[in-house]
Parts: sequence; structure tokens; C-alpha cells
Amino acid sequence: MRFLMMVCGPVAPAEVPGGPAVAQWVTAMDSKGLRITGGALAPETEAIAVRIRDGQRQVTEGAFLETKGALLGFDLLECQDLAEAIDLVAAHPLASRCTLEIRPFVD
Repeated sequence: MRFLMMVCGPVAPAEVPGGPAVAQWVTAMDSKGLRITGGALAPETEAIAVRIRDGQRQVTEGAFLETKGALLGFDLLECQDLAEAIDLVAAHPLASRCTLEIRPFVD
């Protein structure tokens, strides 16, 4: 099963500690074939929101959602089931500092 893990936190990605520990987690997941892809995202100030309203394209600079937190990064995981995904994500170094949300893909 494929799962999207989203790293959500209240600070900018550069302010989230744990660089070497995160790199080790990524290397371990990659070596086991459990991580398909992933990465950190640019700050929400660099986001572009695109939508169609009344047949007109609207492009807005900056984050679309007004939230206290920000989407800092993501990983696409391939796991046997939800239990394995939870175990992998719970072992992520940022689990103690950020919220890691898991969503299964609809097949």
C-alpha cells in the first residue's frame, strides 16, 4: 500500500532541527525500499494557489490556507499495511517536534 506522509509544523523548514537524524531515517527507508520519494518544501511564502472561479483562472502568491502550521515536507512510502506505515512514521526523528500525517492512496 502507498501512503503519503506529510510533515506539518509551526515553523519554517530551516528552523526544524534534526538534519542528520532525518537524513539517516531517509537512508534507512530508501535502503529497505520503503520510501519512493520525498523532500522538504520551500516556505509557504513561495506557494502559488491556482483555482478556477466563474470560468476565470485565479493565481495567488502565498499560502492558500490560513493555518497555524505549515506543510514542511513529505515522503511517499510503500508499506505492507497501515500498521507498518505507523511504525515507520513513529520512528521519524521529527515525530517528536512536528505532526506527521499519514494518508493512504485511493487505489
